[in-house]
Amino acid sequence: MVSTLKNLAALIIDMDGVLWQDNEPLPGLIEFFELLRKRNIRFVLATNNASRTPEQFQDKLLGMGVSVTREEVLTSSQATALYLKDIAKPGASVFVIGEEGLKQPLREMGFEITTGSSDYVVCGMDRGLSWEKLAQATLNIRAGAKFLGTNPDTTYPTERGIVHGNGAVLAALKTASDVEPIIIGKPEPIMYQQAMLRLGTNKENTIALGDRLETDILGAKRAGIASIIVLTGISTCADLEKVDYQPEWVLEGLPEVIKALQS
Repeated sequence: MVSTLKNLAALIIDMDGVLWQDNEPLPGLIEFFELLRKRNIRFVLATNNASRTPEQFQDKLLGMGVSVTREEVLTSSQATALYLKDIAKPGASVFVIGEEGLKQPLREMGFEITTGSSDYVVCGMDRGLSWEKLAQATLNIRAGAKFLGTNPDTTYPTERGIVHGNGAVLAALKTASDVEPIIIGKPEPIMYQQAMLRLGTNKENTIALGDRLETDILGAKRAGIASIIVLTGISTCADLEKVDYQPEWVLEGLPEVIKALQS
């Protein structure tokens, strides 16, 4: 595990609450990426958000003055598709509760998206969620379909306030089917492991950067890598006192991350 930022080869970076809040870039965003490019610090932007495609994240960052490649973005939807590719037969059928950000990587991996019975049920954020979707998913899981969740986030911040997240939907399906889902996103280590494979790095030279203790930081602990938490998103200093795991560094925001990387 990295003990000093001088040994850093790569960062696995969360986006919402770290790089931006809603549609507003956080202070230091452009300078942060300029430093990463200058120092040849590789990175993957790893998010539990399963509703957007990598291209949508690229476009959002480009609108804020930052250019990243598709390979530098890893969503929980992509991570789920990669995981399924390793365990499922080619062309297996998948019933999806989710949006295009989830369906696209599954199709790219050659899976059949179905509206009926299926080999797998994959659940991500779905703003078109209906009783019928929940019913079909429950029937499929009860009939033996393997049950996967892109992420376990129980809440989701919106302009209207905090609303239910994917974890709340997973809880409903778990209750209805008596089956525990396999979770792919943070805080499970799978996304971090996939990101390190993509980066060609290891636990000794990779650091996670996030804003949420129960996903970003706990996920890093489970993956065996060091972590930095910034206080521009969900978790606060008070929250740090409530958990028995801690990040290696606590910084106010991206300007402080930049200073730490330069020291």
